[in-house]
Amino acid sequence: MYSEIVERKLGYNDYNMYLYCLRLMSILTMEKPTTIKMDRRNEQIIVPKFKIETEIINRLQKSIEYYRENMENNKVEFRDYQLEIIEKGTQVINKYGFVYLAMEVRTGKTLTSLGICNNLNPTRILFVTKKKVITNIENDYYLLNPSYKMEVINYESLHKLEHTQFNVIILDEAHCLGAFPKPSNRAKQIKDLIRASKAKVIFLSGTPTPESYSQMYHQLYGLPRSPFAQYESFYKFAKDYVNIKQKKINSLMVNDYSDGKQKILDVMQPYMISLSQKEAGFVTEVEEQILTIPMPQNISDLIKRLKKDLVVQGKQEVILADTPTKLMSKIHQICSGTVKFESGNSMVLNTQKAEYIKKLFKDKRIGIFYKFKEELNALKQVFTKDEMTTELSVFEDTGCQVIALQIVSGREGISLKNADYIVYYNIDFSATSYWQSRDRMTTKDRAYNKVFWLFLEKGIEHQIYKAVKQKKDYTVNHFKKDLLSLI
Repeated sequence: MYSEIVERKLGYNDYNMYLYCLRLMSILTMEKPTTIKMDRRNEQIIVPKFKIETEIINRLQKSIEYYRENMENNKVEFRDYQLEIIEKGTQVINKYGFVYLAMEVRTGKTLTSLGICNNLNPTRILFVTKKKVITNIENDYYLLNPSYKMEVINYESLHKLEHTQFNVIILDEAHCLGAFPKPSNRAKQIKDLIRASKAKVIFLSGTPTPESYSQMYHQLYGLPRSPFAQYESFYKFAKDYVNIKQKKINSLMVNDYSDGKQKILDVMQPYMISLSQKEAGFVTEVEEQILTIPMPQNISDLIKRLKKDLVVQGKQEVILADTPTKLMSKIHQICSGTVKFESGNSMVLNTQKAEYIKKLFKDKRIGIFYKFKEELNALKQVFTKDEMTTELSVFEDTGCQVIALQIVSGREGISLKNADYIVYYNIDFSATSYWQSRDRMTTKDRAYNKVFWLFLEKGIEHQIYKAVKQKKDYTVNHFKKDLLSLI
């Protein structure tokens, strides 16, 4: 039999070989759309993309079966709460054409949604998600080994889809479609995709409306049977579902649509299935520790000068902070040792935070969350390529001890269960970023997580932390009150 299967790659166990063979099979059996003439009209059909010898496919199939049999605990077993949601979700989607799974992080949204698809007997499904988690989703699919085919694509690549022949579409982190009052390009693309495919839809999100109930409208934008389908636009929807207020922007009064009414969620109740970590049996304790380090002199001098003059002129670049918003942003950048100039260029001013992290967490597996792109460059100046990665698969499958993730893009859909600690190089103004990103290590079987925050003495990070921990975004109004206490 060994001559009939794909030989084991160096360092690969049965699980790795199983996934390897499945990936090979998925590539070799890829399909593409083509147009044929039937009864004097053009019809689009799906055909194999490559001509592969039957012997090769048979060898791969035998290899998949062989390594699957050798795997220990290879069978996917749904938890009791997942089985209940799969059953209820199947009923909802069959009745309404869609279901919204509002399940908190780490409760198994992906597998639960794939389990619902199992009950629908589709031929082909599409899973739309964020680029960084595509590999994890594909792994879940391979382990479940369902009868249907699945394509996985990130939101930014939707325009690359070659066809729309899907029975079910799963929209991961669906709240990213919720921009208002105008729909985002992403929401428009999803609308066109749903209408073209006529697919059933599963929405996934741990936080369906993280900032406003008004975010729900454009998430359901493309559904012919949306509970808000009678409203042709968000503005018509807002007349019934939003407390419309006025706010001043650049001396002009504009409508503020952020105060969505509770009845938005009330209307959504028949279509939503919610699950908290507590309901799922999670008992994880998250301990947070603030590490305060001295402010470097060059950072202190720069902030003082910027507060006083609102501009710093260099030989080639200018730091301009002529509005409260700009001043808040510049001080936020500078406190973590970077700055973006008026020209759009940026630079690393100081690597003290990166050096402190490397020294304190030596020999530990850590996930580092950074805010600004230049902070990643600061980390790269201190950590070698072998010591730090930005790819989750490298962190999980190799001896690389450190992974660096941008707070906003890394706060959703990514599991850092193999990390000893999470360390924050900087902190985001968003309360959503705070609550979601700190939960990246959580699993049902992990009872304790520790998170470290690295702040400068008398830096702005302390004030931001106080706000977001109370589930409030840090705003210019907060900043104006805190400005005198900085430095």
